[in-house]
Amino acid sequence: MMKRWQFVKRLAPLMAIMVLVLSACGREDLSALNPQGPVAEEQLGLMKLSITIMSFVVVVVFALSLYIIIRYRRRKGDKTIPEQVEGNHKLEIIWTVIPIILLVILAVPTVQSVFNLSKDYSNDPDAVKVIVTSHQYWWEFEYPELGIKTAQELVIPTGKTIAVETKTADVLHSFWIPALAGKIDTNPGSNTNHMYFSAPKEGVYQGKCAELCGPSHGLMDFKVKAVNPSSFDRWTAAIQEPVALPSDPAVAEAFQSKCLTCHAIGDSGMDLYPNLTGIASRESVGGILINVEAGEQKYKHEDTLYNNLYKWIKNPEKHKPGNKMANAYDLTDKELEGIAEYLSQMTLDYE
Repeated sequence: MMKRWQFVKRLAPLMAIMVLVLSACGREDLSALNPQGPVAEEQLGLMKLSITIMSFVVVVVFALSLYIIIRYRRRKGDKTIPEQVEGNHKLEIIWTVIPIILLVILAVPTVQSVFNLSKDYSNDPDAVKVIVTSHQYWWEFEYPELGIKTAQELVIPTGKTIAVETKTADVLHSFWIPALAGKIDTNPGSNTNHMYFSAPKEGVYQGKCAELCGPSHGLMDFKVKAVNPSSFDRWTAAIQEPVALPSDPAVAEAFQSKCLTCHAIGDSGMDLYPNLTGIASRESVGGILINVEAGEQKYKHEDTLYNNLYKWIKNPEKHKPGNKMANAYDLTDKELEGIAEYLSQMTLDYE
């Protein structure tokens, strides 16, 4: 007994430290427990209900177990064999009926939410339609009714229902915005999924891929930027305006021959990989290199916009292993600096 107690005394502090350390992991804006929209709030309500029911069951079972262990324990000096009796039929009926009642209590709102959250708003004239296409390891967002295609940052108007259709260009991925909605898979082929969500207030919401999809799965981030409806209208107009190429002829030639063969900007280039229009207005480069002002860097992946562009173009494999953008070793230093400078000025004035 003493040995067991010594073991528990040693283990308890370790478990306490682990709880403290693990509770500090993750990010508040990547938590489904911090809902910022009606869909996420409804899903959190289901989680609270199921946790409450499970907690009730655990407390009752442990309390009964503790009572039985103490009440019917073998007393000192008692060598008799306890009376062998058949199970109590009333108790058996009770502990069969109670779980059924608890399951019904959980099932009714769950079924209601499943049908409510599976509504397809793709034919709703008031909804904003978005086709989400996942790639290794980036996200493409197409607004079919607006003729817009962008990447890595989904701009939406507040108060509007966003009708999403998801698909993948390669392997299976999962589209997830924890603060706004649950996960939905992006499937290969013609098997598309639909979901909807909305953002009542302005802000930037973090999104991730929630399906293991390769070596850079954990780096497959994106942003959802909710702006007021008038700002959204200005954004849709700004992103469709013509874009001038770099003023330096050498940089313009390098950009056309080495960047626009895969990427598009304005009405130029190919839409094979992320559209670069308005890239300087995005929160990050490559989804993971966060743009901040000079001197405000706090974390490893934070830097100025220019520096992030320079680092990404020079060696994307270093920052997101397994991505399909070849290292730009054939760019001269002048071309690399010129392209990074050009893209760092590619802003959209809409907020």
